[in-house]
Amino acid sequence: MADRILYSFRRCPYAMRARMALVVSKTRCELREVKLSDKPQAMLDVSPKATVPVLMHSDGRFLEESLDIMRWALGHTDPEGWLERDDPELIAENDGPFKHALDHYKYPTRYNDCDPLPHRARGEEFLAKLEARIAGQGQLCGEQRGVTDVAIFPFIRQFANHDRKWFDALDLPHVQKWLAGHLESTLFKTAMQREKPWQEGDAPIAMAI
Repeated sequence: MADRILYSFRRCPYAMRARMALVVSKTRCELREVKLSDKPQAMLDVSPKATVPVLMHSDGRFLEESLDIMRWALGHTDPEGWLERDDPELIAENDGPFKHALDHYKYPTRYNDCDPLPHRARGEEFLAKLEARIAGQGQLCGEQRGVTDVAIFPFIRQFANHDRKWFDALDLPHVQKWLAGHLESTLFKTAMQREKPWQEGDAPIAMAI
């Protein structure tokens, strides 16, 4: 078995940010792409929580929260100094109120009598907050990308993609430029490595770094 195994789902924003931290820190691990409708028993045996990402170590230890994976990887190797640009409160706002608005905006049929537009408006309020931050410095915590940017931008990507024409028409030029820059980065393209869903017995696939 590899020293580490990452169970991941390519389009999950939580998995995206974990993968980017692993890539930038050059943390070697086996990548196991998960089909969410048919999760492998090997992952469920490790993490009954049954959500991705899960990083499993060869000694049996595992991490099943994306931020824990990010900070663990960067705590060992942080070549760009991401942890120097960490804003836990802003990340918590993203993961809490903004994620709630995003889910109700994107998946209104999952909720009873849900009008997506008020949730879109609440999401836009968060974007306006990011706009003010980015306008003065280029990234969320300074001139260079850091853990805060990479923790948040996959969720902004998801919000933007739900109605791209509407998003592109917003008066948020700095957020739009910031998002485009992260999407076009070599880091993001490397982390978005495309693999078929893993099955027991498959040959190991190394995550690109």
